[in-house]
Amino acid sequence: MNNKYIEVRWHGRGGQGAVTAAEILAEAAYYDGYKGVTAAPFFGAERRGAPVIATNRFAREAVRTFSLVQKPAVVVVLDESILRVVDVTAGIEPDGLIILNSPKPPEAFTFKVPVRIAATDATRYATEAGLIISGAVLFNTAILGGFAKATGLISLESIEKALRHHFQGPASEKNVLGARLAYEGTTISGVSKQVCA
Repeated sequence: MNNKYIEVRWHGRGGQGAVTAAEILAEAAYYDGYKGVTAAPFFGAERRGAPVIATNRFAREAVRTFSLVQKPAVVVVLDESILRVVDVTAGIEPDGLIILNSPKPPEAFTFKVPVRIAATDATRYATEAGLIISGAVLFNTAILGGFAKATGLISLESIEKALRHHFQGPASEKNVLGARLAYEGTTISGVSKQVCA
């Protein structure tokens, strides 16, 4: 993560809120003192459940690159079923970090390239925080707490400030609680074992 920019790629499915999470992360990065921040979605087949990508780029100076992130330092995976259909490690920096929404420990995952792995059960923490609408658990904001814990790049306080700005009233506090629970429940491994391609 020694590049001029810190680049983040989000993997999720349509309707899971990857784009919203990327936007809130960009705002939190700004609150944390980053001068340049971007958040951008990338859609293939635009339908609920289809794999989607969102990206962030942030730096201490102005960001003048607006293309899709190609070499992320951090990859966030909102739905571990994505791992069966998408190579989430594509372009990742050497010894980059993958943050997974999963109840499994980081050691349960292996990838084609050596990466560090963090896991947080954002779905469970969002449920505990009451982030449920029409039976759907809204875990995209909870995983932001996991991002803060696993990377140390953005403080939990800045994540909370961005969540309170994005949401109002009781929804605001539920989102903050979900992020706090995910922060506390995130576990991180060293570099994963490499598996054959």
